[in-house]
Amino acid sequence: MTEFLKGLKANYTMSAILSIIMGLVLLIWPGTTTQIVCTMLGIVLLSYGIIQIVMFLWTREKTVFSQGILLLGIIFAVIGAWIILKPEMIIMAVPVIVGILIIIHGLHNIIQAVDLKREGYEKWWLALLFGVLTVLFGALLIYNPFGAVEVVVRMIGIFMIYDGVSDIWIISRLSKIRKIKEKIVDAEFIDVEDIP
Repeated sequence: MTEFLKGLKANYTMSAILSIIMGLVLLIWPGTTTQIVCTMLGIVLLSYGIIQIVMFLWTREKTVFSQGILLLGIIFAVIGAWIILKPEMIIMAVPVIVGILIIIHGLHNIIQAVDLKREGYEKWWLALLFGVLTVLFGALLIYNPFGAVEVVVRMIGIFMIYDGVSDIWIISRLSKIRKIKEKIVDAEFIDVEDIP
């Protein structure tokens, strides 16, 4: 069980560090990053669509299934080409998608805060505050009041950095509480009557 908890802590810490790195990249190069991501997505979808179309043309038997794959290939190819030609349309959707993910993560942090309170940690409310702020940041992205996409992307970067830092703090507090509890459980109590 201890090994499982250590692995879980390592995974959470790694994802928090990656969140901070991604946040820094978005903060420093907002326009370039979103343009590259959208173009790559468009290329992948276009390539997949073309492969499906070519596979249909090479197949001798034209079944209902293969015709369905052809239709799917055409749809993917059209969407991919559209993303490559009009990446700004996808870029506008990014804040909403990230906002939803941040809200889900914030709710998870609130659950962790409740866990800290149950474990008897005095400053559990700080973890709760982190969770509530994360949910609010996510909501702010969904109901995006900013006009410029670069500003929104920079805000996403800031939120990701904050999210990573708050995660590391919460994980460290949970780990500390559990270590203290393990020491108490593992401690050997000596019976006074057994002492010579």
